[in-house]
Amino acid sequence: MILNHEKIIRENVAAGYWGTRTLVDAFREQVAAYGDRMAVIDPADRVALVGTAPQQKTWAQIGAAAEAIASRLLELGLNKDEVVIIQLPNVWELIALYFGVSMAGGIPSPLAMQWRQHELGHVAETTAARFYIAADSFKGTEYLGLVDKLRGAHRIEHRIGLAELTRWASGASKPGLLSQVSLDANDVFTLCWTSGTESLPKGTPLSHNNWFFQSGRVLALVDVRDGDRILCAAPIVNMTGVGAMLLPWLFRAGTLILHHPLNLDLFVRQLATENVQFSSLVPAMLNMICKLPNVDQIDLSHIRTLAVGSAPPSAYAIQEFKRRWDIEIINLWGQNEGTALVAGPHDVPDPSQRVDHLPWWGREGVQWASAIPGVQVKIVGEDGALVTEPGGVGELAYRGPNVFPGYFNQPDVNARSFDADGYFYTGDTFKILEGNFLSFFDRKKDIIIRGGFNISAAEVENMALGHPAIADCAAIAVPDEIMGEKVCLCVVARDTRLPPTLGEVTGWMREQGFGSYKLPESLRVVEVIPRNPVGKILKRELREATIS
Repeated sequence: MILNHEKIIRENVAAGYWGTRTLVDAFREQVAAYGDRMAVIDPADRVALVGTAPQQKTWAQIGAAAEAIASRLLELGLNKDEVVIIQLPNVWELIALYFGVSMAGGIPSPLAMQWRQHELGHVAETTAARFYIAADSFKGTEYLGLVDKLRGAHRIEHRIGLAELTRWASGASKPGLLSQVSLDANDVFTLCWTSGTESLPKGTPLSHNNWFFQSGRVLALVDVRDGDRILCAAPIVNMTGVGAMLLPWLFRAGTLILHHPLNLDLFVRQLATENVQFSSLVPAMLNMICKLPNVDQIDLSHIRTLAVGSAPPSAYAIQEFKRRWDIEIINLWGQNEGTALVAGPHDVPDPSQRVDHLPWWGREGVQWASAIPGVQVKIVGEDGALVTEPGGVGELAYRGPNVFPGYFNQPDVNARSFDADGYFYTGDTFKILEGNFLSFFDRKKDIIIRGGFNISAAEVENMALGHPAIADCAAIAVPDEIMGEKVCLCVVARDTRLPPTLGEVTGWMREQGFGSYKLPESLRVVEVIPRNPVGKILKRELREATIS
């Protein structure tokens, strides 16, 4: 399925950004070259997750499993360009399945484990998928049974559980079947889905060429090297899991150590004992590690870099990881739509600045050590005019060979999301800083407006996370008759017996030089900060609970 416009394809091929190799080609090459190398290590707690023992697979074994899966799908009648819905935790079969579906000419479409029939039904209707491959049972949910609860005209014909998939993977492939499948580098490789916090999920198709450009160029920025051991705690369903974990593993023929869902004690143990060189975390995980009671006994010096996404990392965590273990924290802003900006030591050598300084890639006349050729970024104000001066805030619009061609089967949404020049409007606002840097400001609809002043919730959260009594937090807007909105800080206490008070937190923030108009004016202690499957804070849930 080729969704990119012919003109875009011609331009990117002529510029050398896109080629003719597919990710399946790259996978087969690594299998042939590094067959004896360990490729995938199952989660250590797999028995508790899916009821079967953890396994380790070499590159040759993963390659054989992928081909066996592809053969079985073709025998069942999978057609070229058919979408295969996948709902599996991070287990070795998921890795084989990505490439097996693609070898068979299909399109892997992964869903978060937290989704149920509401989201599954929407995806099935949107894609007309006939195949659903899922965990038999996971954390009390019988996934194959979700199909019986779907409403609407479309019906999934083939439901395959993990146990059956495992049997497929151990079978023999039929090369005659696979040789009949023709793949193009511009075919869609993945159909991932937006997190859908405000509406139904939207499909974000990315081609083999989109992914080659995206992950291939970012590899050097996060410093993943040949044979590196990569600890994957992110669910392999989106830009973080696929772009920052799966594909770096593929391109460097590494060892992928799987982990999911988050078990903090196990995750820290894996970080410390599995000789990991690279991983990706959400900011809350960084902060939790820094504040563990036994943090002084943990040795993470073998880790080279950690990428942080979903939200900006706190300055506190960046500095602590550098001070304790000389680990570089990479601030990676990105979306399922293919957009990305990366702040690492190449362009932001000062760790304390990396929390809020992202290189303005593609700005005319500006050179960056990390710049990805072909990417162009502009900041657009609410009036549609370009914002160019330091201090200005506007929506980030992005164009490049890594950007998706548009939401799957949603022409009306695409008409609103792209301008006439092909820039995708991200829905995220950024502030222009001195030195041609951009700073993530907030989601376009998640700015707290107090007395006419815009306050970045992310900025409040990053500052508050440095407080020693706070394990996690989220800043939300609460209505105020005089100011319009005020800042409420929802906090998870590090010690539940001694939760922080509003006065303690604001006093500490004042001592750090934080602007008084941005200080929280109310504080609510909560047991947990709710997040969606990819780690983004569910602000709406917090607002509703606070106002009610």
